[in-house]
Amino acid sequence: MDFSVLCMQVGTSTLQTLAMVFISTIFSLVLGLPLGILLCVTDPQTGIMPKPILNQILTRIVNALRSFPFIILMILLFPLSRIIVGTSIGTAATIVPLSIAAAPFVARIIETSLKEVDPGVVQAARAMGSTDFQIIVKVLLPEALPSLVSGITLTIINLIGYSAMAGAIGGGGLGDLAIRYGYQRFRPEVMVAAVVVILVLVESIQFIGSKISAKLLSKR
Repeated sequence: MDFSVLCMQVGTSTLQTLAMVFISTIFSLVLGLPLGILLCVTDPQTGIMPKPILNQILTRIVNALRSFPFIILMILLFPLSRIIVGTSIGTAATIVPLSIAAAPFVARIIETSLKEVDPGVVQAARAMGSTDFQIIVKVLLPEALPSLVSGITLTIINLIGYSAMAGAIGGGGLGDLAIRYGYQRFRPEVMVAAVVVILVLVESIQFIGSKISAKLLSKR
């Protein structure tokens, strides 16, 4: 394969992967953030609004979604992708299962991060007359921000891996390039190029996320 053609294909696939990951990260946060907050505040033992039944229902939903292998979940969500974006294959269609697959993961990260906040800070806010909503917005989320950034970084990295797996069933991006143009056409240089770009993306995201988290910690 001509080097210029390879670069063009890798560049296009990289942009597709970045688009999938960026958009699905936003949607997974939209779905997972409120779910994670609810899991934390309704915890029957440590939550500020204990609701055992609701907490158990949400826990079961999150656990059920997290137990699905991504490729199987993507296949199951083909009809939903077709309804939302008009097709079940390609970059746009992959965003739907990516978002749904990452949402329960995000919820658990949010829950864990919020539970790491010092209970004394919450009690102090309560003693000052803060409402539950104010405690969530002005105490829990700001205090947990460095941990949340680390968790979101991990989510983005997982989504890069998911997007690569989606290439096995026509999901587009670097995974599709590696499988369709590399593996199936016996072009090892294409596979190597795709893997190298994925590694660079992961390392870059991890580096940026770690720097932001460390900066937030230093400002405390």
